[in-house]
Amino acid sequence: MDTSDAGRGTAGNVWLRPSRAQRETPPLSRDRIVAEAVALLDEEGVGRLTMRRLAERLGTGSTTLYWHVKTKDDVLDLALDQIFDEVEIPHGGPSRHWREDITTLITRWRSALLGHPWSTTLLGRPLMGPNVLARSEFLHAALVTAGFTEPHLTAAAYGLSNYVIGSALMQGTWQAGDEEPARRAAQEHLQAQRDRYPTLAAHGPLIGNDWDTTFTLGLDYLLDGIQARATAPRPAGGSSGGRPLG
Repeated sequence: MDTSDAGRGTAGNVWLRPSRAQRETPPLSRDRIVAEAVALLDEEGVGRLTMRRLAERLGTGSTTLYWHVKTKDDVLDLALDQIFDEVEIPHGGPSRHWREDITTLITRWRSALLGHPWSTTLLGRPLMGPNVLARSEFLHAALVTAGFTEPHLTAAAYGLSNYVIGSALMQGTWQAGDEEPARRAAQEHLQAQRDRYPTLAAHGPLIGNDWDTTFTLGLDYLLDGIQARATAPRPAGGSSGGRPLG
């Protein structure tokens, strides 16, 4: 048993724990540890990540690794936050064109999740890293620019984030297997029961034939609803205008 992974209830603690003082010439850096952890996760998934295997990949001992990260939870939190660094924030911060800003952010967020399929399985963890918070700040600021206040602000932000997470999770799950045989099997199953499920037989199966188009259309539908509830657009930091939400 790898006892280094035995701790429980430590997810998110890496963001709350004071950073250790660095040695003048450390044999290892946190950045290098995180990069190697992301590479391991990309290649083999969460189930294969242990502190011992990570140390071996880094060509170092566990004692040296523990100087930088205390637990496997630390590594997972750092790796998850690192992939959000790939989600480029629209230049200049939220603008009057809040819908375009949100579409750009959510589309880039989806690309990052799909590029690292393991990441969707970790999104129930506390998301308090600087990269995650910077993107969340942008999303909330864009919605504030649109005129949203609580509780509508949180509802809109959750709706968008849950949509991209759910979409990436479903696509990643199907594509991790052999998607085409699964699609054919689903079609055959629905055709055999078309009297019970006539609409699904005619328009199914429930597996995306074109993930990109389906995602884009769904995001447009969601933003249509959000826009219908928004007040008049205003610059970030300005006073709200239009009718109140509710």
